[in-house]
Amino acid sequence: MTIQDSSETPRGEIGPSPREVGPVAEPETKGMSQGQIVRRRFFDNTAAIISLVVFAVIFLLAFTSLGFAGIPGWWKYNHTQFLPVVDGGAPTITGPFSWGDHPFGQDSIGRDYFALTMRGAQNSIIIMLLIGAISGIVGVVVGACSGYFRGWTEAVLMRITDIVIIIPLIVLAAVLGRTVGTSLGAGAAVFFLGVVLGLLAWTGMARLVRGEFLSLREREFVDAAKIAGASNARIIFKHILPNAVGVIIVNTTLLMSAAILLETGLSYLGFGVRAPDVSLGLIISQNQEAFQTRPWLFWFPGLFIVLICLTINFIGDGLRDAFDPRQKKFNPRKAKEADRPVRA
Repeated sequence: MTIQDSSETPRGEIGPSPREVGPVAEPETKGMSQGQIVRRRFFDNTAAIISLVVFAVIFLLAFTSLGFAGIPGWWKYNHTQFLPVVDGGAPTITGPFSWGDHPFGQDSIGRDYFALTMRGAQNSIIIMLLIGAISGIVGVVVGACSGYFRGWTEAVLMRITDIVIIIPLIVLAAVLGRTVGTSLGAGAAVFFLGVVLGLLAWTGMARLVRGEFLSLREREFVDAAKIAGASNARIIFKHILPNAVGVIIVNTTLLMSAAILLETGLSYLGFGVRAPDVSLGLIISQNQEAFQTRPWLFWFPGLFIVLICLTINFIGDGLRDAFDPRQKKFNPRKAKEADRPVRA
């Protein structure tokens, strides 16, 4: 009795499928750098690209229509002008290229609602970016130091984190927004609110980064860097932090989308951005009594709130899939080709 070599496939029989042979490098990413792979994966995500385009349009529309930092905008009205109410303040927009004098309508005292909505979107985006940047930086620094150094450093930083967590964020922001915001100018009050919320919203980021560093600091490449004589700062910022960037980016985008809702809620209650300046939440609060008679006063600021939150979340999902090599987009055609039997 002869034993047939298992490495050979008898003629006429079906050989092993590509999945049984073992992992094969993807030809489309072969020879590409990590940055090129990340960019390719991100641009392959249709929802993320559409969301990026929509958010870019909202950003440009908000900051160019009324102007920013002393630069004049292209829209003929601003959010403080009182004009005669035309046709009951109904919107005049009839198409994408036919806007009329008041495309979003007017409020009860004659202010142009497009200018109000753009100013509100501008302030909301500024607060969102401030919260994302400040909470991201503080959370990454605290989480990285506590997760890498351990010992008394971790104990002190985590106890500070626990203290900040138990502070009621909405109550403190409301108190500071009412007491300090009234003594500042309109623009300064917006920046102050964003800084305060950013300094209080970093705790979740710190805990996630700490968990990632606790896992990554035990990996072989960290030991190799220590043996090679790399400093702690180089190991943290050059070796460990790039491997945790996926978690950081996703959590930052979630913070930014939550920041829009938090600012909207505070302004709606009268503790966030205050008159004569406006935000999306304050616009809804000022016109809540006209919901049944003039519903467009809710449509446009509410639409911008939803669009900003959705686009930021979809962009975060796309960045997560791009940075995480374990995330793969399912392709039915490639799956059928992989399962197709290979004949001799």
